[in-house]
Amino acid sequence: MARLPRLVIPGQPLHLIQRGNNREPCFFADDDYRFYLDSLEDASRRYGCRLHAYVLMTNHVHLLLTPESVESPSVVLQSVGRRYVRYINHVYRRTGTLWEGRYKSALIDSDRYLLICSRYIELNPVRARMVSQPGDYRWSSYRHNALGQTDTLLTPHFLYINLDADDTQRCMAYRALFNAHTDPMELQAIRSATETGTVLGSNRFKENIETTLKRRIERLPHGGDRKSEVFRDQHKSIFD
Repeated sequence: MARLPRLVIPGQPLHLIQRGNNREPCFFADDDYRFYLDSLEDASRRYGCRLHAYVLMTNHVHLLLTPESVESPSVVLQSVGRRYVRYINHVYRRTGTLWEGRYKSALIDSDRYLLICSRYIELNPVRARMVSQPGDYRWSSYRHNALGQTDTLLTPHFLYINLDADDTQRCMAYRALFNAHTDPMELQAIRSATETGTVLGSNRFKENIETTLKRRIERLPHGGDRKSEVFRDQHKSIFD
């Protein structure tokens, strides 16, 4: 089956994941993380992506961003990828690919999931048991969003800004989100939408996206005679 095009709408946030090839490491030293972030900041400003949250793990990257154009995310990741791979291959005297191929992404329902997704991203090092607190991890946006540390790479989303008019109180409100119980269903929803390249949001939000894009956003289920009346009746919502 031909893969569906990525879901990208200018002004609508995306959660992106890019992994190392065969899940192998893509960061080996502090300078590598710094070089990647510098490259990401340059490409994001040049090609029109506003970054709200990120984490650089040992063998993959999570980004939460808002694109200014349909092409922005792909162009940014391509630019960063080429520059970073050249750097890694030169420094470590290696050849070949570093990344797993196409990045994965999900369109985010801002009102429902943006801050939840931001928390999910910044808690990755805690879930991986690399640190006990998200602020202990150096290569994420948590220290900016929750502690007020300057990070020129980031552009706050209006939902983050609306947490409070005062910077200190806003950070406190954001930190409070991390005290809330993490719903396993929310984690699964984020992972599933991103892995399958679909939408993370309510049914109404998904319907609005389909109307905007004028095409379906969910993949057809595998198997079955897609031409039969029985199959079409069973999956009527897909074909209507």
